[in-house]
Amino acid sequence: MAMLMFGLVGFGVDSFTSSGTEIGQVGKVAITDGDYARGLRNEMQGFAQQTGRNLTNEEAKSIGLPQVVLSRQVQVASLEDKANRLGVSVGDDVVAKQLQDAPAFKNLSGQFDPAVYADVLRREGLTVREFEHDLRMDEARMILQRAVVSGVKAPAAFTDLSTSWLLETRDLRWQELVAADLSAPVAVPDEATLEAWHQANADRFTAPEKRKISYAWLTPDMIEGSVQLDDQALRDLYQQRIDEFQKPERRMVERLVFQNAADAEAAKARLDRGEVTFEALVNERGLTLNDIDLGEVTKDELGTAGEAVFAIDQPAVVGPIAVDLGSALFSMNAILEPQDISFEQAKADLRGEAALDRARRQIDDLRGQVDDLLAGGATLDELASETEMQLGSIEWSETDQPEHGSIAAYPDFRSYAQALKVDDFLELHDLDDGGIFVLQLTETVPPALIPFAEVRDRVADDWVASETKRQLQALGAERRLAVMAETLTPPEEAAPAAPAVDVATGAEVTEAPAAVSQGEWHEVAALARDGFIEGTPAALVAAAFALNEVGDAEVVADGNRVFLVSLDAVHPADLGAEEAAQVKTGVERRLSDALQQDMYEYFSRALLAEQSVTINQAAVDAVNSRM
Repeated sequence: MAMLMFGLVGFGVDSFTSSGTEIGQVGKVAITDGDYARGLRNEMQGFAQQTGRNLTNEEAKSIGLPQVVLSRQVQVASLEDKANRLGVSVGDDVVAKQLQDAPAFKNLSGQFDPAVYADVLRREGLTVREFEHDLRMDEARMILQRAVVSGVKAPAAFTDLSTSWLLETRDLRWQELVAADLSAPVAVPDEATLEAWHQANADRFTAPEKRKISYAWLTPDMIEGSVQLDDQALRDLYQQRIDEFQKPERRMVERLVFQNAADAEAAKARLDRGEVTFEALVNERGLTLNDIDLGEVTKDELGTAGEAVFAIDQPAVVGPIAVDLGSALFSMNAILEPQDISFEQAKADLRGEAALDRARRQIDDLRGQVDDLLAGGATLDELASETEMQLGSIEWSETDQPEHGSIAAYPDFRSYAQALKVDDFLELHDLDDGGIFVLQLTETVPPALIPFAEVRDRVADDWVASETKRQLQALGAERRLAVMAETLTPPEEAAPAAPAVDVATGAEVTEAPAAVSQGEWHEVAALARDGFIEGTPAALVAAAFALNEVGDAEVVADGNRVFLVSLDAVHPADLGAEEAAQVKTGVERRLSDALQQDMYEYFSRALLAEQSVTINQAAVDAVNSRM
């Protein structure tokens, strides 16, 4: 039913009638060109809804949509053939209920309408007989599917184990290793080493593909200065927008209405005695301040309350005051001074806005002329000579940071520039500020290694960063071994260290040998598997939960940052807790769904293995070409 209903999304497309032309057969069930076409159209429309653009035939083919749809049609036919052989079907009452419940067949009053039903089927190229047969068989297929997957449930042991894994928490310690932890700072190597690094890591110093693009464009800003505006036009615009420039004194007010004056007076008395705040009064009524906010209001807009509210010169609560809804308290929160911007003061801004608006209209008027010139084969130079459009050229790549005001700063330019081909015809495109542009790709410069002399400083910085990371990882490995050894050998059981001996004299050295510095540790308790540690990458938490035994440690590298994490304790999940019960239910449902999907997939494969399947590829290609 779901598949058939989704197939009705494309109302109005009647390219395919119920001709009954077969594109394939599974067992004794035929797959018609109409079924295949509706399925393919539905997939293409679904893609358009998700991406906001329509697929071309070539794009649909490149991502395998025809194969997906044909595979689905084969599977449906396979189930139908099996249902027929088993004698599985449903009665007319089930079909009638499906029709009556289908939204596509209801009129404006929400009732099943035979006229709507007939019209929908006509536009879909289906007969009533065909569609009701499909409904009947769809329900039969669902009976088969339910029979296959019913009773399939995730084993309790599997569910418990998965839930325990999800809800387990851990105590851990971590530290970040930084350049200051190294025994000596990493120095820049000689030029030969840097040049070798430049060659060995060429991908880091390779300029991206550049596209050399010539263009003609025109924006409102380009012609704003030449737009002629008379003073009277600006005065008319000022009058049209007078409310923006002339505003009376306003106040920000909240109004709390009571059913009668006695309740309002009692509330005001409590306020005056300091027993309660205005917001608390509002909350007592089951409201919030947003619910009673009147916003910015003038004296006249407040009506009978205007005089009292505008008489106070600082935030306060006034009332009770009789209003249409009862008796109200008014809380005045801010005073907004009157605004009086004269025409002369607003003239400069008005002129800029009006000039831009006039420039946009002039560009709109120019579109027809530009389209005619392009249709006649005009070049970019001819566009610039015969219109106000200006010529330009740019070497552009996707990674460039465009300068403000350049054509590359427009998303519309970048979108078309990326898809442009050398032999494309010149086309007129729009900019989001009302401008227009035409592009021509003159050359594509492939990616190339930037000469060492031009990126020498970048190479040096990259080498130092890489070498620093390598040394930090080595230091982390030393600290990791020390941490794990410390755990394996508790202090009270550790054997006394042998005295150090001076090699030259053979005498004992009283000063202990230097140990590996452990650095500053940060402790985290009861960290959940999906938790995070502020200031650290997600890889650190993932590494902590990958450790197997208490006392284990691991070095974690993320970019150029290096961390050491150590596991201090593992806290098993409490499966009896309320939160655990909710998680367990979700885990069981997901695991059961996955098992049911697998079971149904195996059943479908087994059906196809025992049935004869034939596909008329020529008929399939004919449908694809007509889409």
